[in-house]
Amino acid sequence: MKGFIEFIQEQGVVGLAIGLILGVAVANVVSGFVEGIINPLIGLILPNTNDLGEASFMILDSEIIWGALISPMIDLLVIAGVIYFVVRGIGLEKLDKKKDA
Repeated sequence: MKGFIEFIQEQGVVGLAIGLILGVAVANVVSGFVEGIINPLIGLILPNTNDLGEASFMILDSEIIWGALISPMIDLLVIAGVIYFVVRGIGLEKLDKKKDA
């Protein structure tokens, strides 16, 4: 693990690319979790809907699908929490040290 951390410290662009790839993977897992588990559970509580993503109300002849906004917001909060606790837990906040000349 120490060698990997030193590698990321010295290779800023490569480290950024690795972080981006891992971030996309985490986002996909979290989206699957929210869409497959969280949304249906919240949908059980809401009247007339089976899934949070389908939650809506009518204004005149227009259907306002507010669940389509709330679902990505839950994704964002879960991803932010996961990233925060991983960075804090592993100590990655110390990765941005300057390379000695």
